[in-house]
Amino acid sequence: MNTLNQNTVNIINTNEEILVTNGQYGAYGGSFVPEVLQHKLEELSSFFDNQVKTSEFKTKFIQLLKDYVGRPSPLFKAENLSKQLNATIYLKREDLNHTGSHKINNCIGQILLAKQMNAKEIIAETGAGQHGVAVATTCALLDIKCKVFMGAKDIERQLLNVKRMQLLGAEVIPTTRGSQTLKDAVDAALEYYVTHPESFYLLGSQVGPHPYPKMVSYFQSVIGEETKNQILEKEGKLPDAIFACIGGGSNAIGMFSSFLDDKEVELFGAEGGGLGNESQTAATLTFGKPAIFQGTKSYCLMDEKNNPLPSQSIAAGLDYPGISPQHAYLNDIKRVTYKPISDHEAIEAFRILAKTEGIIPAIESSHAVALAIKEIKDSQKLVVINISGRGDKDVEREF
Repeated sequence: MNTLNQNTVNIINTNEEILVTNGQYGAYGGSFVPEVLQHKLEELSSFFDNQVKTSEFKTKFIQLLKDYVGRPSPLFKAENLSKQLNATIYLKREDLNHTGSHKINNCIGQILLAKQMNAKEIIAETGAGQHGVAVATTCALLDIKCKVFMGAKDIERQLLNVKRMQLLGAEVIPTTRGSQTLKDAVDAALEYYVTHPESFYLLGSQVGPHPYPKMVSYFQSVIGEETKNQILEKEGKLPDAIFACIGGGSNAIGMFSSFLDDKEVELFGAEGGGLGNESQTAATLTFGKPAIFQGTKSYCLMDEKNNPLPSQSIAAGLDYPGISPQHAYLNDIKRVTYKPISDHEAIEAFRILAKTEGIIPAIESSHAVALAIKEIKDSQKLVVINISGRGDKDVEREF
């Protein structure tokens, strides 16, 4: 599995409580955390680097992806949508994974690490609930306790996934601070982690301090690897363009990772654009600016006093004011084109894919579908859209 090459740098910060170590993506990344956490993260980084080189770890990880998750996920040619748009469209069906999204790839990898590090419990955050369900599922499989932190607003709008987590044995802990969404769930989980060193914090997206972006990219890179092999087998060539939604960035970097060096392949990331009124409360790479946020340096939505803004998106999984440091770097070097998709556009794409192909995507994934519709209509291009999750959780909502 490949990840983008990372330079190792050391940056000295005048605040003794904050440390910055390696894990840089250009000007972004690093580890800006209290000293009490820095040792744990350095230990985790070293353990991860060693384990992924061993045949025992790789064999166990691949076996579970195959026999438990159901990988490889299919690459499906969307004939009806292709005719409608006058293009050739394939859908990478991460929605068909066990638990219904790409999230379980990363969960299995990190929980295998946690078990080998003798962690006593797994703690995690979730927005749309897909990551929380995947964490709870894998914890049940590998027999380890599980706590999932979730914003009270997200609990209300993703109640089905909350019930699934509880059925699987997880303790779902609501947070009522701030906007009561993903950002606040991350804050609550990090605070718990500081005071419970026996726990293993399982970050679900490609955000946070080093080594989490590196680990998440590695465990999700299976998406891009499979897609590359599948499209070459089906079409005999690489796609002209690839589309993925992006909140924190895990499904997108998983898809993009195998194509970063293929300059002829255009890469597109669809951000949650909220109401689409350019109020700058959504679409981090469009309206944000570089800042240190939740343990890393990346883009963040900020107010005039440089405080993080609560983001606004119909998709709980995209409702996050920060973003992956690797995506920030790819945006700056213009390797990936990131564009906002409004709630209305995502809802329309949600309905279009359901009616044309009989596939109900997650409202998060619908943003990628919507961006593809806007970019490739009548282009006759060969494209792949990453359907990162299924939309069962969204069907009962009042769109």
